[in-house]
Amino acid sequence: MANYAENRKARFDYEILEKYEAGIELIGTEVKSVRDGRMSLEGAFVIVRGAEAFIINANIPPYQVKNTPSSYDPLRNRKLLLTQKEIAELGGSEKNKSLTIVPLSVYNKGSKIKVNIALVKGKKQFDKRETTKKRETDREMQRTLKN
Repeated sequence: MANYAENRKARFDYEILEKYEAGIELIGTEVKSVRDGRMSLEGAFVIVRGAEAFIINANIPPYQVKNTPSSYDPLRNRKLLLTQKEIAELGGSEKNKSLTIVPLSVYNKGSKIKVNIALVKGKKQFDKRETTKKRETDREMQRTLKN
C-alpha cells in the first residue's frame, strides 16, 4: 500500500473525530500524476452537496504538461465515492459550524486510489503548543532510551 500524498498540517491544526475511507473520481492523466506522487492536499477540504461529496482545492498537476488539454484545471472539484449512509452522516455533521471535513492522505488499495478523510474540529493555539511540547518530550525520551 503506497502513500501518494499526506496532509501533515491537518493533524497539527485539527483534532480528528472520525475517519472515513473514500474512492475518488479521476481522469486517466490524473491517475498517472497521483501515482507519480505529484498530488498536494495543502488547503484541501470536503463539502457535501445533496447526495454527493466533493473534494475541493486538491492540486493534481498535469502528468505531461505539453500533452494536457488547454481546458484542464488542476484544482477542479473531484467527486468522492462514499456510501449514502456515510454521506448522510457527513452532511449532518457539516451543519455544525465548528466541524469540517478534510482529507488526510491519498493511497492505493489494490489497483484503486483511495482518500482517507476525517471529520475534524479546529484546535486552539494552546492545544497546538501542547501538541508540540508533547512531541518534543517524546523525542527526548526516545533519545535517552536509545543511549
